[in-house]
This record gives sequence, C-alpha cells and structure tokens, in this order.
Amino acid sequence: MALIPPGYLNTVVALGSASKEGAMQYTATGFLYGYPSGETNESGAKMYRVYLVTNRHVYEKAAKQEAPLQARLNRPMGTVSKLYSIPLKGTDGSDSWFVHPDPEADVAVLPVNTRLLEADGIEFEFFAHDVNTFTLAQAREIEVSEGDGVFVLGFPLGEAGDERNYVVARQGIMARVQDWAKGNARTFLIDASVFPGNSGGPVLLKPELTSITGTKRNDRCGLIGMVSSYMPYREIAISVQTERPRMIFEENSGLAIVVPPNVIQEAVEVAFNGRNSTGESAADLQQVGK
Repeated sequence: MALIPPGYLNTVVALGSASKEGAMQYTATGFLYGYPSGETNESGAKMYRVYLVTNRHVYEKAAKQEAPLQARLNRPMGTVSKLYSIPLKGTDGSDSWFVHPDPEADVAVLPVNTRLLEADGIEFEFFAHDVNTFTLAQAREIEVSEGDGVFVLGFPLGEAGDERNYVVARQGIMARVQDWAKGNARTFLIDASVFPGNSGGPVLLKPELTSITGTKRNDRCGLIGMVSSYMPYREIAISVQTERPRMIFEENSGLAIVVPPNVIQEAVEVAFNGRNSTGESAADLQQVGK
C-alpha cells in the first residue's frame, strides 16, 4: 500500500553545483509545480505552466556566488539522470528566477520549458495547483491540526543517489499550524528531522484511514508546503572566570519551518504574470554533459 503517490517522487529535483574538482555536490531540493494556463490542448485536456520551486535563500546564495545552480532530473530506469544548468540571467539580461514580492517569504520560482524535458526523455511529474495541492481554504475545510501526519521529501545531506535521484522520504507531524490556518502567520511548524539539503523540498499531508469522532478524515496525499529550514537550538557556554559568553553551540531542534501552499502560489503567480511573450522561461535549462 503506497501512501505517497509514485508520481510525486518524479516531481522532486536535486539542486547543487560542481566542486572545484568537478564533482557534483547536491545542497538543496526543488520540485515541479503546475499552474493552470487557462488553455486546453487538442483533446480538451487542461494545460499547465510548469515551474521549478525552491527557497529564496537557495537562489540568492547561488546569485551571490555568481554560480548557477544545476538541476538533476531522472530519465527512465536503467539510464543515468541528466544535469541541467540554470542560468542566473536570461538572454535579455533579466533574472531567470522570480522571487516572492515579500522579502520574508522564502520562495523562488523558475519557469520550465517542459518541451525540452520531454525531448530529453525526462520522467517528470508536477504538483497541479488545482488537483494535488491543498489550498488554505481546503486545509481549513478538512480541519488540519496539530498532530496530523506529514511526509517530507528531499535530499538531506546531499543524499541524492549516485546515478539518478532517489528521493529520501521522512515522516513527521504538524507541530504548530493553527496560526497559519487562522490567517495569522505566513509559515507553520512541523516536528520532523530536516537537514541541509532538505531546503526547498515538498511537504505532503499524510492521508489517514481513521479520525477521532467529531473530526474530519483526510483521505488524500497532497502538497501542504515546502521546507524552509530547521529551527536551531542554541546553548551558550559561559566562562566561569569572566562570566562572559565564550562559545555558542547550535543544534537541530527537530522543528522545521514550512512555507505553506498559499505563499508558494503567490510566488508562482508573480512568475506566471511576468513570463515573456512566448510563455517560456527567460533562460531555459541548459544541458550539462551527456
């Protein structure tokens, strides 16, 4: 019995850069998100614009270092994955990435040319905004609450696999979500172990077969947010002699900050409304190696 739809694993993208020695180091996670374009194809099926979503701090670190991120996506089983370089600037000199207009919102979005991925034989899926994502209204409707189960997908500590992306899935629970659900916060907390490399990874609401009498049961797995960072726990070592701080120890508290879907959607809408006349990215993914 699968609690995570298998296609969700193909939404997750390993992000990183090459070391001075040329070896890839995967330092973050991203995922593909689909926003309805308002158009249909020849068979009448709804069409989507697809975006790569990750944290603002992941993009800004790459921009500060003037080192474009590289994204690894899977090809069919039995073949190695494919690397793409993400230019920081488009051919017209504009930024390739779109960031949320609120500087405190940890979201960055890149339009993706899916025709390129299809031509390269990439196996990819995306979280459709109107199908696979919980809106704030839907979260309220099903009464999302503390203790509800979640899955965290990503590549903690760069564990992306040797030849292709193998997603690491971990479980957790909603630790504090009422402030977001009631409209008083722009993030919420989960109790889950996340580490460097999990940044930008999708957080899924876990389906449950049972519920307490008088509460609603959630029977679907869907996107409920994106990992931003873990909350650090700090201890200060005080000198016995001078009684002044000598050293700060920082540990992972086990609580993680999550960007909710409505904030992700706001950043996607910025990218959707800011796309160029062809509807494609200002700077398409560029192939790296074979």
